[in-house]
Amino acid sequence: MQNNLKGPIMACAVVQLLLKTQSFRFLWTPLTASFRFSKKGYRVLAPQNFLNYESLKQQYKPEVPEYFNFATDVLDKWTEMEKEGKRSTRLALWWVNDKGDEVRWNFEELGFRSRKVANVLSEVCGLQKGDRVMLILPRIPEWWLINVACMRTGTVLIPGTTQLTAKDILHRVQTSKAKCIITDHVLAPAIDCIVSKCQSLKFKLIVSEDHLEGWLNFKDLFTNANADHNCVTTRNQDPMTIFFTSGTTGSPKMTEHSHSSYGIGQTVNGRYWLDLTSSDVLWNTSDTGWAKSAWSSIFAPWIQGACVFIHSMPRFDPTTVLDTLSKFPITTFCSAPTAYRMLVQHNLTSYKFKSLQHCVSAGEPINPEVMEQWKKQTGLDIYEGYGQTETVLVCGTFKGMKIKPGSMGMPSPAYDVKIIDEHGNVLPPGEEGDIAIKARPTRPFCLFTRYIDDPERTDSTLQGNFYVTGDRGIVDEDGYFWFVGRADDVINSAGYRIGPFEVESALIEHPAVVESAVVSSPDPIRGEVVKAFVVLASDYVSHDPEKLIKELQDHVKKVTAPYKYPRKVEFVQQLPKTVSGKIRRNELHKQEWGKA
Repeated sequence: MQNNLKGPIMACAVVQLLLKTQSFRFLWTPLTASFRFSKKGYRVLAPQNFLNYESLKQQYKPEVPEYFNFATDVLDKWTEMEKEGKRSTRLALWWVNDKGDEVRWNFEELGFRSRKVANVLSEVCGLQKGDRVMLILPRIPEWWLINVACMRTGTVLIPGTTQLTAKDILHRVQTSKAKCIITDHVLAPAIDCIVSKCQSLKFKLIVSEDHLEGWLNFKDLFTNANADHNCVTTRNQDPMTIFFTSGTTGSPKMTEHSHSSYGIGQTVNGRYWLDLTSSDVLWNTSDTGWAKSAWSSIFAPWIQGACVFIHSMPRFDPTTVLDTLSKFPITTFCSAPTAYRMLVQHNLTSYKFKSLQHCVSAGEPINPEVMEQWKKQTGLDIYEGYGQTETVLVCGTFKGMKIKPGSMGMPSPAYDVKIIDEHGNVLPPGEEGDIAIKARPTRPFCLFTRYIDDPERTDSTLQGNFYVTGDRGIVDEDGYFWFVGRADDVINSAGYRIGPFEVESALIEHPAVVESAVVSSPDPIRGEVVKAFVVLASDYVSHDPEKLIKELQDHVKKVTAPYKYPRKVEFVQQLPKTVSGKIRRNELHKQEWGKA
């Protein structure tokens, strides 16, 4: 590998050198993607950017400059390289919809348009560095332009999902003191209902062909805006974005990230976990309101000069997804476990994914049965990643590693990850504890800055020398990490500690189960027992429920330890979920304990 390189291969090192040189030389040559085939005919991919897990840990030596802005120090540098002939012109963004419309921008076009938007924010709205901008748009190209424009102006972006209600938006605007809100015609009426209670809000921009009284029309302003804009100077720790987290418990927290924590920190995602090069086309299906969209729809791919692919579908539709993967040259696919669970319900062998090379999943654990079904029908593995809104990739399975289904892989080179006890002591392999990241004496730059206006909650994440994720896990003798559950999800039944995920994974192996959620339920003898809420496959809906419950219980006993089987089973049509698709076990837990 070393013979193919002309200098430092780390994207972070590249960024550092970009700041020091006018010429911006291309400092690495990606390895060429190669396939080999297993005995079963599955496609096994060689890494493009590293040799193996040990080599990527050795390569990762990030340098964080004092001043950094992703728009000018990364995106504009790709444009400079293309103009100077140091790399071929590549698409930066490729957007499609069901009507056959397409938008294709290279990095120069992305820069031209985002500078016009930056002038709308700074000149028309008069927004200053540090002012907060709430952005609630579906998957349309303007969402990407506004993201980049906020970087250029130093304004702090607050993304929100289009599924927010007027009450949700009111809470977010009041809590964040946002000065500007940008949305479309769908949510504008809801915002008009609450705007009188939002004293901080000075500007309302609507992205629409139509005009609405009291709103500035974004498209008109964009058309008339000047394309010359000088990017604001930002320090590496200046605030860049705020995410209202979508946790299964408690009120949303304002999680702040800096210009470097994602702008440089996401190198570990783009270069290693996603293993992207400038030839790749990445499709991430995440909702625009969540940190995962920043992860895999902005920073990780564009750090690598790859193309971001977007389908405008308003909600996840399995047929649309499968048709799109077949029609377009998408090389890398990133989606949530819920999505994969839906996709494997279809006959995947009837589709031909000619370009698809790499499939990844994040957001919550993915069940081994789903991974096996996907691989059996597509020939491709699913590489799991684990992280939080507060972090970049914490653990992951990387190309070249042995995949242990059910494991979230090994620590990313960005963090020193351990399993610790309640006193901050590191636990040995096999013992359950808190998943934690070494944060003292040196806090990783790619960790969130703080929970805004909540120093106590920020401080509560530290235990001894570690940042505690709030998730429980185990590390095995090989260094692979295994997710047990959220700290408040773990079930203690008659002294046995049981993680919901392992029971759910056992259940989904049964053909009757499409999806399940496992929580504790009160019991007079054992204190609490395992209860499973199960969504049935259509072929099993008419089966005798008592016999089917017994069959599922026996199945879990055989698949995993007998004490983990669900003593209570309830069949439901759907599971409660957050707007980001995570199962709201807390809601089911309250339902069970409320009965008691």
